[in-house]
Amino acid sequence: MTEIRFHVNVSNAAIYTCRLVRKAVRSGAKVTISGPPTILAQLDKTLWEFEPLEFIPHVMPRGGQPLPSRLQDTPVWLVADLDHAAHHDVLVNLHDDAPPGFESYGRVVEIVANDEAALAAGRRRWRHYATRGYAPEKHEVAA
Repeated sequence: MTEIRFHVNVSNAAIYTCRLVRKAVRSGAKVTISGPPTILAQLDKTLWEFEPLEFIPHVMPRGGQPLPSRLQDTPVWLVADLDHAAHHDVLVNLHDDAPPGFESYGRVVEIVANDEAALAAGRRRWRHYATRGYAPEKHEVAA
């Protein structure tokens, strides 16, 4: 069964996501990050600038077109729609709703910012998972 973990009270979602993804990639996991296109574009930029001496390989498929085979094994994919994802180890969700197809991942990480709208959306996602028989865990991010 998919493990679901909420990281709550995140002050800078882009930087926090980069740190989380770096840790996952170092452990050998392949990561799919799903979110709205504007957030993914910002995250793409942040991943390029995150650590000057430590690049996190990532791709952002555009328009549903298949990637060249040489890019298929890139450890981090940024996708708006999970239908375009190639990896199923870890899913980092940046959407306001739980993504359809999340259950095909070994682990789902929900990033919840520290503002009221994000907390309300996070609570809705928590209920979504819980009503489907999952037992989400909460990780309180230190300030």
